[in-house]
Amino acid sequence: MQQGTLMRKVKSKSWKKQRFFKLQDDCMTIWYQSKRTGKIESAFSISDVETVREGHQSEVLQSLAEEFPPERCFTIVFYGRRGNLDLIAGSAEEAQCWVQGLRQLIEPRSFPLTSALVSRTWIRDWFQKADKNKDGRMNFKEVQRLLKMMNVDMNEDHALRLFQAADKSESGTLEGEEFVLFYKALTQREEVLSLFQDFSEDGKKLTLLELVDFLRQEQLEDEGTEELAMELIDKYEPSETARARHALSADGFLMYLCSPEGSIFNPRHRALWQDMSQPLCHYFISSSHNTYLIEDQIRGQSSIEGYIRALKRGCRCLEVDCWDGPNGEPMVYHGHTFTSKIPFREVVSTLGKYAFKTSDYPVILSLENHCSMEQQEVLAQQLKTILGEQLLTTTTDGRVPTQLPSPEELKHKILLKGKKIGRLEDTLDGPGDEAPDVSDDDNGAEVEEERRRVKCWGTVHPSRGSYYGPALQKEKESLAQALSDCVIYCKSVSFRGFQEALSHSRPSEISSLSEAKARKLIRDAGNEFVRHNAWQLTRIYPSGMRTDSSNYSPQEMWNVGCQIVALNFQTAGTEMDLCDGLFSQNGRCGYVLKPHFMRDEETLFNPNDPSSREGPGPITLTIQVISGQQLPKVANSKDGAIIDPLVRVEIHGVPADQARQETKYIENNGFNPRWDETLQFQLHVPELALIRFVVEDYDKTSRNDFVGQFTVAFANIKPGYRHIHLLSKDGTSIPPSSLFVHIRITE
Repeated sequence: MQQGTLMRKVKSKSWKKQRFFKLQDDCMTIWYQSKRTGKIESAFSISDVETVREGHQSEVLQSLAEEFPPERCFTIVFYGRRGNLDLIAGSAEEAQCWVQGLRQLIEPRSFPLTSALVSRTWIRDWFQKADKNKDGRMNFKEVQRLLKMMNVDMNEDHALRLFQAADKSESGTLEGEEFVLFYKALTQREEVLSLFQDFSEDGKKLTLLELVDFLRQEQLEDEGTEELAMELIDKYEPSETARARHALSADGFLMYLCSPEGSIFNPRHRALWQDMSQPLCHYFISSSHNTYLIEDQIRGQSSIEGYIRALKRGCRCLEVDCWDGPNGEPMVYHGHTFTSKIPFREVVSTLGKYAFKTSDYPVILSLENHCSMEQQEVLAQQLKTILGEQLLTTTTDGRVPTQLPSPEELKHKILLKGKKIGRLEDTLDGPGDEAPDVSDDDNGAEVEEERRRVKCWGTVHPSRGSYYGPALQKEKESLAQALSDCVIYCKSVSFRGFQEALSHSRPSEISSLSEAKARKLIRDAGNEFVRHNAWQLTRIYPSGMRTDSSNYSPQEMWNVGCQIVALNFQTAGTEMDLCDGLFSQNGRCGYVLKPHFMRDEETLFNPNDPSSREGPGPITLTIQVISGQQLPKVANSKDGAIIDPLVRVEIHGVPADQARQETKYIENNGFNPRWDETLQFQLHVPELALIRFVVEDYDKTSRNDFVGQFTVAFANIKPGYRHIHLLSKDGTSIPPSSLFVHIRITE
């Protein structure tokens, strides 16, 4: 890799250019140059690479499958919305060299300050950037340039003192270990050292008992604290001598605070931690709108990459718009627009390959069917032959159940959401007794019980008898039976009101509502909406006016228990931050269990009236924003520009809890700003609250610039002294940028 390799860079079937690729000596940068001109075309950092895919795993490489074998092909996938890089090596051996080499380089990147090895990688990276003349040494002028690059506006005399203290050889330059000393002096964390000394009797170490005191008093760790303390010492103490004495040094203490165990996000909630045996309608489900689009809704590109990215993010409900295509092949695109087209076959193949790589739990494929009867038959045939056993084609036990099955029961299954001829019970054994007749002027508990039995998939109500007349005939004329048979638990039906649904609908049916219709229902009938979502699925989709693929706030839809809140995953912003914040828990499986008061069909909860929530009263969330570390520069900022950072904390939840507060801004310091400000919030329904931390570059003449953010569900917050590891606008990590905060939760 470091000697360089000649490979084909591919953009389309006809655009294949030979380029010379080389990994630079820093093992952090790859550049490529034209074979013909020798000009360097582009470069990218290893930190930009999310993953490497082998073989024909892109549309472009699939189109070249007959020309080039899969062993020579691979795709470099970047974080965010940067386009993939498709490459064809000269041999299978060269391809493997790059694939395996890149995978090794991108593997150890999370929480960079938790390992000495990775910390040294970061130090070396800064040294490479600052060593302008590449002589392996750094003079004071280069140090000043380094400080600007690191977002530090430091007094020149102070910078010179740090430089001279590190220059042990008195050569006027820094090299090797001297630069490490300079870097450590630069990154000294006074606020962490002060906290360390508060609990350390000698100021040099924390004994096992002192560490236990800190974990109990400040971090509120109340179970197995001694075992946890021993584990942290073994894991994060760099000194073998200190480890042998069961002590934690200041360096080890900092490494613990910067680790996953010291994160604001409860590490136990990163893994699967919720009950997965409840009905599907009891979960919020990560959902995408027009998944095939990776740009806008009018002229944007349709790509299988949209499905791959969504599935890798844990998305469990995907959308596909199908239209008649040439040669009897259905195509996927946004109808009546100029978006490009992809074969339905490719979408299904991609779904089969990637559906369960991130999560074992069911995927719902929301089918918008605009095809003729002939091509509907093709849709059904391709779904069945390509997906095979993955496609759910009958109920879990072959009988009509009285409620939706659970994610656990539907593991590794793909459910089709779409129109269906007749009802599910027409083709399956019934649940048992026939539901009695229910008259229009009924009242009393007995009648309510009869209604409930009807709702739970009993015999068709007499008032719906006409359903089996003209309506059924119309369905048979417009929908292929083979495609209809693929729809089991997610039959699409029109929404005609909550009472109508309660009397005439089934748990196996699902309604789709526009964001505007949903908002009106939330405003006019909040409690009924919550009750409805306790037994049936509801899907919300963006307004057709959002041609730029912008998003609505998912929070107000989650507040009434809507499960499938479809967002444009390709568009970064607050809305997708909230989505990622909610679904980053529970093993990123794409399912989050709703609060208990939203799973009860008799609930009194209404998000517009927080006092309707059962349980204890409001809680107070107190956040002390202490400091920031190595905040990134604003994109496209001028050379030498240094940010003036401020922190805003936003509460997203029920209307009574919506709030935001921010710190003052710190002038010219993006490297280690100190705020030491306390913000306080009252939460009436903490179970639905998401907390978004945003760092911005203050600008008194125009809108502040985004620097980084992190969003976490209140249920996943760990109290105490915690680091918040910031994410970019695209939701990708930007190590080692972080905030240091102190969290308190009181009733």
